Amino acid sequence: MKKTVWTLPALAGVLIGTLNGALAAETYRWPNGERAAVSLAYDDAADSQLDNAIPTLNRYGVKGTFYLTLSSPTIDSRLAEWRAAARQGHELANHTLFHQCRSAQPDRGWVVPHRDLDTTSVAQMKDQVALANTMLYAIDGRRERTFTAPCGDVLAGGQNYLPAVQAEFVAIKAGIGHGAVPSMAALDPYLVPVVIPVGLTGQQLIAMVKEAAGRGTMIAFTFHGIGGDHLANSSAAHEELVKYLAANRKVYWTDTFLNIMKHVKSR
Repeated sequence: MKKTVWTLPALAGVLIGTLNGALAAETYRWPNGERAAVSLAYDDAADSQLDNAIPTLNRYGVKGTFYLTLSSPTIDSRLAEWRAAARQGHELANHTLFHQCRSAQPDRGWVVPHRDLDTTSVAQMKDQVALANTMLYAIDGRRERTFTAPCGDVLAGGQNYLPAVQAEFVAIKAGIGHGAVPSMAALDPYLVPVVIPVGLTGQQLIAMVKEAAGRGTMIAFTFHGIGGDHLANSSAAHEELVKYLAANRKVYWTDTFLNIMKHVKSR
């Protein structure tokens, strides 16, 4: 999943605002009085997620969400491990069958013609997304799902395909965020912005969750490779974040994106 990424300069505002205590907390009730919700999500069904991310989450008793591209080689070669992840309480979620992105966007030379969202119709995407949900049901036996649009692209053949698939999901992530959600009151459950960290330190990641606590809102991370694969963060940085969240459960409600958004929609 190739998208805009966070680098050190982009984090300057987050760090300064957090350290100065300049963010006023929004009044919002999380389940047990926490100050913020944190979603740790992982796109593309990468090997390093099974090798590194899930063992770390399990070690600290933290639940994550894994957006599976159903054509990923790991769905075939490591299916039992994905099923085990679901049994352990992690969410398996929909990231389409073929990870279609728009070739017309910058730096998209990697998009192959037969998986180009620019030449895929809304009807085709609707059918494929529905089939992906059926495949996920065959993996974990669950019906409730969330969705992340590959690359954050929503135009199929020039038309927004999200309205055609929205009814299939509890919530959808499709926007690129710049830190914590600014306001829960203004949040659209079907256009939730995500932060896509690449190459960050544990302290840089922690600074972003502190921003969410300062605002009293939530933050939705979308990781890819952990200690390997593409758009990677180091295993050490990832573990530092997870360890921090586990040690501060009274401050941060860290749960699957599905559970967080069910709570948001119930209010």
